[in-house]
Amino acid sequence: MEIINRRKRMMSVARKLRREENRTIGFVPTMGALHEGHLSLIHEARALCDVVVVSVFVNPTQFGPSEDFNAYPRDLTRDSGLLAEYNVDYVFAPTVEEIYPPGFSTYVTVEGLTDKLEGSSRPGHFRGVTTVVAILLNVVRPNFAFFGQKDAQQSIVIKRMVADLGFNTEIVVLPIVREESGLALSSRNAYLDDAERQAATVLIRSLTRARAAYNEGEHTASRLAEIVRSSIAKEPLARIDYVSINDAETLDEIERVDDRPAVLSLAVFIGKTRLIDNVILGGTEKQVGANA
Repeated sequence: MEIINRRKRMMSVARKLRREENRTIGFVPTMGALHEGHLSLIHEARALCDVVVVSVFVNPTQFGPSEDFNAYPRDLTRDSGLLAEYNVDYVFAPTVEEIYPPGFSTYVTVEGLTDKLEGSSRPGHFRGVTTVVAILLNVVRPNFAFFGQKDAQQSIVIKRMVADLGFNTEIVVLPIVREESGLALSSRNAYLDDAERQAATVLIRSLTRARAAYNEGEHTASRLAEIVRSSIAKEPLARIDYVSINDAETLDEIERVDDRPAVLSLAVFIGKTRLIDNVILGGTEKQVGANA
């Protein structure tokens, strides 16, 4: 396994793999602090592709002024050890200056899909996400790039950007990986103490109750969302940012969940830690953002 810090070196390696050796590249972009959710993406990339590249880069442009960029966990030695165990071929771990050199002034914005949900709660977040993903896709030039369903809106936004800008990469979206308690795996779970970790299971419990109601015939979006809100309200450590039901392609808010898949998503503060989660109604989790 080779760890690469320079953009030009990564581009040279990728060009040789694709053009001279005709090998398929699978790419998993991460911000490090790797967990089983990331490793599930790497496992799938390893199964589908000849070469696996994982990036480890904590992207400053997707953090707001009051968010946790400086505190975000970083341990490249630990992450590299895990990646070696999973037979990753290349780790692209650039510095901030390598991705955003002096004078950098070009950003990518996907309009429409990014002004709601996470985009509304975290202004500027998706401009940072789409910009860094565009840079990484240009550098690595993967055949396939792998993302997790936990960040459902991100997956939908990235797919739109890739289609609109003509990237020669297929976006693969894989289901959420959860702890035994049902809590969705996230690097931010490390911020939770024992009591908060237990309280955080209210997210999946509330989503599961709403999905059960949907399966039993309740298709009115406002009623399904209220099931989630009322369930979370019973947890003293939880504070709701948003609960929303949106079309799984356009992210438009909907009044009823009928034939088209919909994303029931939420963002909730448990103590000071903001967590997100979602379930799919009217389809399977792999449908959302996936290339069927």
